[in-house]
Amino acid sequence: MIIAIDGHSSCGKSTLAKQIAKKLNLVFIDTGAMYRAVTLYFIENGIILDSKTDYKSILSKVSIEFMKQDNDNLIFLNGRNVSEEIRSLAISNLVSEVAAIPDVRNKLVALQRLMGENGLVMDGRDIGSVVFPNADFKFFVTADLQERARRRFQELVNTSEIVDLDQVKKNLEHRDFIDSNREASPLVELPDAIHIDTTYLNKEEQLKVMLWYLGVL
Repeated sequence: MIIAIDGHSSCGKSTLAKQIAKKLNLVFIDTGAMYRAVTLYFIENGIILDSKTDYKSILSKVSIEFMKQDNDNLIFLNGRNVSEEIRSLAISNLVSEVAAIPDVRNKLVALQRLMGENGLVMDGRDIGSVVFPNADFKFFVTADLQERARRRFQELVNTSEIVDLDQVKKNLEHRDFIDSNREASPLVELPDAIHIDTTYLNKEEQLKVMLWYLGVL
């Protein structure tokens, strides 16, 4: 079974996907983490985002792997665990621009499709529209911008990162615009996707709603 979960930033997609995968005994893949890992590589290696950059050559040096450890799905960039590093606001500020680069998307989409050969739950922006258009289930998850900003702000505070709520909100607005307006695989709500608004739902309620649609509640 392949379950595709698309939607806006900080609306609860990854948490839901992880819970669903555990419930159904499927592999969980956070594609956002993959784009964040590439963004981290670009930042650390001073890669300039412009039309003259040879992205294919640069990406040939990038290896991304997932490894399950103590019920956590850790992501490794060239053999290094970067699961925590990729969650910083610095990465969030650039990841949508990196994810909009066609060569980056082509590399990661190909990798994502390989991961799905034996079934999985995958979340991102273009999972149902591009990566797995024939997925068994497609979901589009969203939430009010202010609520998404509040959730993201709390996540960053919990990791001791110094940020303010307005800064986080502006970052989400910026990412929403780029994700929805880029030429390569933009974020779209498909007519055959199940719409779930998590604004007024806690994590337990979100899971119940999705399990109900999956017919396993």
